Amino acid sequence: MFKMKKVLNNNLEKVLNILEKSNIEEITYILGDKKEIAKRNLIAGIFRGIGIGIGVTIITALIIYFLQKLVRLNLPIIGKYIYDIVEIVEGLNR
Repeated sequence: MFKMKKVLNNNLEKVLNILEKSNIEEITYILGDKKEIAKRNLIAGIFRGIGIGIGVTIITALIIYFLQKLVRLNLPIIGKYIYDIVEIVEGLNR
């Protein structure tokens, strides 16, 4: 009986150490506080929106840059279509 209590006590101490290392108390506090959840989600949403805006701008600029390079190559068939696309996009920016 004494040996079983000792083994159980050792196992409980191991579980307690694991829980302390994983910061379970802080996680439950954050999950329980509605204002904290709203604040974190608001901040995360703002930064996601900024990241998406910057990413789309960079990718669009690269696409337009390469399309302009293709127009300068004077490709017979797709050159006119690419030129029209570049003109439309540049017209929107004005």
